[in-house]
Amino acid sequence: MCNLRLFFTPLLAVLLLQSLVVVVSAQGSASTWKTLTGNRPLVIARGGFSGLFPDSSSVAFQFATLTSLPDVVLWCDVQLTKDDVGICAPDLRLDNSTSIARVMQNKDKLYLVNGIPTRGWFTVDFTLNELSLVSLTQGIYSRSPSFDDSNPIQTVEDVANLKPPGLWLNIQHDAFFTQRNLSMRNYILSLSRRVVINHLSSPEAGFLRSIVKRFNLNITKLVFRFLEPNVIEPSTNETYGSLSKNFTFIKTFASGILIPKSYIWPLDARNYLQPHTSIVSDAHKAGLEVFVSDLYNDVPLSYNYSFDPVTEYLSFVDNGDFSVDGVLSDFPVTPSATIDCFSGLGKNATPQVNLSVISKNGASGDYPGCTDLAYQKAILDGADVIDCPVQISKDGIPFCLGSINLYDSTTVAQSSYSNRAQNIPQIKAGSGIFTFSLTWSEIQNLRPVMSNPYSKYYLSRNPNFRNSGNFLTLSDFLALAKNTSSLSGVLISIENAAYLIQQEGLPVTDKVLEVLSKAGYDDPTSKKVMIESTNSSVLMKFRDKNNYELVYRIEEDIQDAEDAALKGIKDFANSVVISKNSVFPESSSFLTGVTNVVPKLQSHGLSVYVETFNNEFVSQAWDFFSDSTVEINSYVMGVNISGVITEFPLTSARYKRNRCLGYNVLPPYMSPAQPGGLMQLISPAALPPAEPPNPVLTAPDVEEGPLPSHTASPPPVPGGGATAVPPGAPNGLPKIGACIFLSNLAMLITILLLL
Repeated sequence: MCNLRLFFTPLLAVLLLQSLVVVVSAQGSASTWKTLTGNRPLVIARGGFSGLFPDSSSVAFQFATLTSLPDVVLWCDVQLTKDDVGICAPDLRLDNSTSIARVMQNKDKLYLVNGIPTRGWFTVDFTLNELSLVSLTQGIYSRSPSFDDSNPIQTVEDVANLKPPGLWLNIQHDAFFTQRNLSMRNYILSLSRRVVINHLSSPEAGFLRSIVKRFNLNITKLVFRFLEPNVIEPSTNETYGSLSKNFTFIKTFASGILIPKSYIWPLDARNYLQPHTSIVSDAHKAGLEVFVSDLYNDVPLSYNYSFDPVTEYLSFVDNGDFSVDGVLSDFPVTPSATIDCFSGLGKNATPQVNLSVISKNGASGDYPGCTDLAYQKAILDGADVIDCPVQISKDGIPFCLGSINLYDSTTVAQSSYSNRAQNIPQIKAGSGIFTFSLTWSEIQNLRPVMSNPYSKYYLSRNPNFRNSGNFLTLSDFLALAKNTSSLSGVLISIENAAYLIQQEGLPVTDKVLEVLSKAGYDDPTSKKVMIESTNSSVLMKFRDKNNYELVYRIEEDIQDAEDAALKGIKDFANSVVISKNSVFPESSSFLTGVTNVVPKLQSHGLSVYVETFNNEFVSQAWDFFSDSTVEINSYVMGVNISGVITEFPLTSARYKRNRCLGYNVLPPYMSPAQPGGLMQLISPAALPPAEPPNPVLTAPDVEEGPLPSHTASPPPVPGGGATAVPPGAPNGLPKIGACIFLSNLAMLITILLLL
């Protein structure tokens, strides 16, 4: 049905050989697995790489084999057509995964499915020939529809002819087909004479019991699939929750169970993990393998996982107590990397790559930014450098806070200080209550507020601690860092210095120098000090401190930089912070290419740090597969950046230690994305519109006069300083709104373009 397999069979053979070299070394370094057999867990690709491509499409199946462990198992949900042909489709109804509602208008029907009236376009009402007019679409609306209508429906034998390392068939609705005078049992038995079926699962115990004696269980493993605990299994009239306590019965017709993840790690009402159950250990004692489902990179996870899918997978395969025998995933690249690269990895594992992990307001993805809790978590998570964005209080106390506007990160709007709001357009458009309007003791009366940058996607961070923690003065921050042996340094960010000096009489740079000196950071043997600003005038103030690293932050996205601008930066800075889009520009969340900004900066002797890395999948381009580790790896291995600035330091710190970076040949799941690769697979009609190019950084953008001298505090300016002289424009660039693939993908793209 799909001639792509003719092209891919030799390609997959080559890639498999390459992967085998990697796996041999990986197996030598992995610890003993706490699975039933002692073998490493299987990765089962549900509908192929269905997190990106339409479920059960040829490209999804083939991409899964290209990007996963070499023994990846392809999962096919088997449905029967009117003429008794088995196809792979995620549901009995095709209207949510194909174009059938457009192609076969007014041909939907109403049937009882498990006793529930259900309307839709059912596979049993169409022949395979009729379905040849239908194309596959992405059935989950939060995923990209850009690959819709390019792939035909696949038969089970189409998938088998791809010669996957393993084939898993799931029979979800045997009873429904029986009611329609179609025999799934006969179809499967007939198919098994032509196709090797490695795993066969069903939630219907009666179906598995009817075929158990017809299969060689050394070749085909039968797996009983559990539905939600309160659902009744029809052949036994017992709930699945009750059956989960009767493994002796299940062992009579199955060699394994497939269970939703909540059977293992239940959640409380607020989406936090409860202690794990004993179901995996109980099943193993009964001789049953345990496979887990409902693992998705792009569905909100328990808050305990900090939006990191690798952390979630580790909780199932490497928690110290047990390991499941396999994981069912829409994004098989993630469990592949988890199992091979991150399992059994201790915090003291040797770093495999030279990368500085710099916190952004501490571990502000887990706790309110710039609080003691956020900094302690960043240290615990393995950050190399913790940061303090310095603000200054009315009485001249420098302290750490992510914004000069207290509205952004404190409860000031609900406090007795809410009448101190003012408009200062030189600092920020709109109203604000600014740090220099309150004394330090008044600021200490406020509570911090958790940052939720993706709340419009209904993604919130650690709500149980949304107002937890205490603010730190710069002096307290430096003391914390100095007494922490694992840290290599601190980063101190200074903004709005010209305004604070000239309009508020608060010499913030002098205050920072004073506190650093008193804390002992002038000593060359002390920890590294990084001073960051978007203003060259601020960095010039610290130029005499030879042991300080001066970091120039380019706030806007840029596509290039003139040599004159780079030479100008080199006069006052040692390194540069740039945005992610300045490296990999995007259009509609697809990478469009790679700029030469990083190599140009490096050619002028400037280290390059990139910001801001977050774990939430909506912060990442589609090319990174909703996996923050894939994104980090693409910046490190793809363009060789010096460091990452992140609100989730654990993800980057763990990445540095992953064993796969030490292999002679990088496995496919640890290869950088290819910018623009995915876009080559999108049909011309579905391509996103071209974005306007980002500006080029020029010499005038970085040129700036010195900071004003500090004199006695001036009288208050009417309107809160609205007539004050603005500081030098950060970088001076206009702000432009901006609405790899793995290396093996290049082969995939070339082949598809030749078809």
